[in-house]
Amino acid sequence: MKTPKIWAILAFSTICAVSSPSFGQQRVFNWLPANDESVRLDPANYHSGRTYHPGSNGGNMHVDIKAQQPVTIFMADAAQWSEALQHPEEIGRLTQTCLREHVVETTYVCELPPQAMTLVIQDERGSPDRAVFTGLGAVLNPTTGIVDPSNKVERAVGLGIATIMKSRDSAPRHFVAPNDVHIQYYRWDCVENCIQPEYQWIEQVREKYDLTSFLKVYGGFVPDHDGTHVSIRIKSPVPMAIAMLPSQIADQLHAQPGALESALEKNTCQQRGVQSLQFQCTFNAEDGPQSLIAVPESTSNVPHKKAEIEMQAVKCVANCAPPPPLGKQ
Repeated sequence: MKTPKIWAILAFSTICAVSSPSFGQQRVFNWLPANDESVRLDPANYHSGRTYHPGSNGGNMHVDIKAQQPVTIFMADAAQWSEALQHPEEIGRLTQTCLREHVVETTYVCELPPQAMTLVIQDERGSPDRAVFTGLGAVLNPTTGIVDPSNKVERAVGLGIATIMKSRDSAPRHFVAPNDVHIQYYRWDCVENCIQPEYQWIEQVREKYDLTSFLKVYGGFVPDHDGTHVSIRIKSPVPMAIAMLPSQIADQLHAQPGALESALEKNTCQQRGVQSLQFQCTFNAEDGPQSLIAVPESTSNVPHKKAEIEMQAVKCVANCAPPPPLGKQ
């Protein structure tokens, strides 16, 4: 099967992006709750939150944060933050993106650069010098609400030396003045019209035939959605009349070939006097069955040569039925 010319392919890409309302509307996206975590911080402790990996054009993030005591929130380059945890003296030189201070409860958003970024939260109490690294908080067990020594995220830091608590039998960590912080993460996801139809070019007609003075009729095409695109290509040694007509009218032309001109009079999908051309037409579902017709403009002295004709149509191939209304699935 030959592929339509590049302009036809580009046109089809546009079709898929703005599919007919009869099959589905534009998708609607919003922020939806994802996972959450509860963190316990001592004064001036840090917490490493989720690391985001935006695309080449960057991205954005959205979290709800609620703390018992004020905290500072920022995004840090993930590699720099990881290095700073190994070398706490580097904490003060971190670049802090989307810095928010004195936060107790907020919806925190940030437009991220195209690089891995880590969410960092710091307890503001007792830390006049932000360059001093006093340690990391602990993630609470979501079931018991207490520090879980087996949680790999939890780290106790003293004098700049990090100790990862791995043993399930380790003694629970004791906090001097606990500040409980809850982080609700969100994901950007589809919320309405999420299942969309998929379309493809499907070959309907492809023939190389001996030219005659008789009308060629190719029936059996029915548009399956509003805005159905049809691509027609003709290559002939003589000028041809090419058109798409309602099948009922096209079938009558076999018995009444003289009625062709009146049938074409109000038809918009036609080309006259063409020998080599590719063109497109659009049909709606209510137009019903259509037929492709081809005939030499002059039926006298038709040469004993061959003509080529092809027709392709955009058809729905998946998710063709509109999704049921919410609550009726």
